[in-house]
Amino acid sequence: MSFNKIDINKIFYSFITIHLILWTLIPSLTNNNLPLDTIEHLAWGSNLDWGFNKHPPAVAFFLEVFYQIFGPQDWAYYLLSQIFLVIAFVIVFKFAEELFKNKTLSLISVLLLEGIYFYNFTTPEFNVNVCQLPFWALCVYYSWKLFDRQQITFKDCFWLGVFSAIGFLSKYLFIYLLIAIDLLFFYVIFIKKYKKFDFKYLISLEVFFVLLVPHLIWLTNNDYITITYGFARTGLENSSLLDHIIYPLIFLGKQTGILIPFFVMSFFLIQKFKFRVSLKDKKLLFLIFINLIPIGLMFLTSMLTGSKIRTMWMTPFYLFFGVLIVYVFQAQINLKKINSFISVFLILFIFSPFVYAYISITQTDKRTDYPGKEIAENIMLEWEKQLPDFNIKVWGLENYKKSWEKVNIGALGYFFETVEGDEWIAGNLSYHLRKYEEHRNLKWTYGENLTLCGKYISTDGSEFSTLDSILGKVKNNCFKTK
Repeated sequence: MSFNKIDINKIFYSFITIHLILWTLIPSLTNNNLPLDTIEHLAWGSNLDWGFNKHPPAVAFFLEVFYQIFGPQDWAYYLLSQIFLVIAFVIVFKFAEELFKNKTLSLISVLLLEGIYFYNFTTPEFNVNVCQLPFWALCVYYSWKLFDRQQITFKDCFWLGVFSAIGFLSKYLFIYLLIAIDLLFFYVIFIKKYKKFDFKYLISLEVFFVLLVPHLIWLTNNDYITITYGFARTGLENSSLLDHIIYPLIFLGKQTGILIPFFVMSFFLIQKFKFRVSLKDKKLLFLIFINLIPIGLMFLTSMLTGSKIRTMWMTPFYLFFGVLIVYVFQAQINLKKINSFISVFLILFIFSPFVYAYISITQTDKRTDYPGKEIAENIMLEWEKQLPDFNIKVWGLENYKKSWEKVNIGALGYFFETVEGDEWIAGNLSYHLRKYEEHRNLKWTYGENLTLCGKYISTDGSEFSTLDSILGKVKNNCFKTK
């Protein structure tokens, strides 16, 4: 297989287009319900705030934007997830082009990522991990522009601050990348003195903190609940001395296992695994800092605190691993072996969605098998029965559905305002109920018991002559379920 500049662009954009379509289509066709995290974050989005009990607000914001456009269409949220991933791939490709000045090596750097299951198998679930991907890539890209160029521009510093803030507002672990970037510039400015300090660097820091102010105020007003939750997830409260050894080793073992397909792909591309590392190579220095330092800091965190690092937290950390491997071994890459590499790539590219579909279809006890739509309709029917003076025949769900079937129009005689409960059951209700125009403004709040509150039309079934005569009969009601 031969490459030229035109072929590379076509291959790359064909790859990301097929990837987007495939990983949107497969879960849309095989899943009955959206995954847990997506449902949870959609529930947050129905009642947007500057933070939530588990995470910062960015993920809920992006989901709510899509909800306002598409409503409760499951495919839209699988698409959103792939859009975020594809944007990250484009940025990685763009970065690699500037680094290598070689489109073939740039393409290989992205194709290698297909060997990391964070970028295929787990992507249908749009959550805080996927939400970080484009901003992680953009932060690296704009850091590279500041690192590589002699002239520091306001625009580059500004956008680095913006994307850093959005990334941090996606998930706090984004700070590990930002610390690595800060360490890099501290090293090259104050230790090696490759670059001179420029006060424009502070622009990114100022923009970053200005954009964080609303969230920091919310965090203070809510007793730092998000940070408390994060520490609780690490198991710090119950950690023992042995955990300082066991958890870091488990962390290393899992990361090695995750990267096995990635290294297998590399094996079919690299002629000899010989390399020389020199920190005088500024490009390699940059790649080490943005690839290895964040992972090293995560390992150090586990070792010093005895905390358990969950595998999915590492989702964005490997975005530039393909670039690092290709750069280190570029002299050993044998393009004559490219057909073998492409064969392995295609096997993984096809195998991953096939396995996902197989598991989705054959295993019937997953979160994505939850009958959320049916349960939402049953809850509505139960609500109607609990109302003492509500005419089900005129204003109920069954008549509403019949009207839509006959004349493509209908109206419910009630609308829900709030649903209180946990993120899964109440979150599903929030998602599925909001498809009805009457419940479009339904807000989710956390609670121990499932409670629906709203308004309904109290009537004896007589005809209404004016809108005022209908509104005059509106009553409040709350319905609690077990």
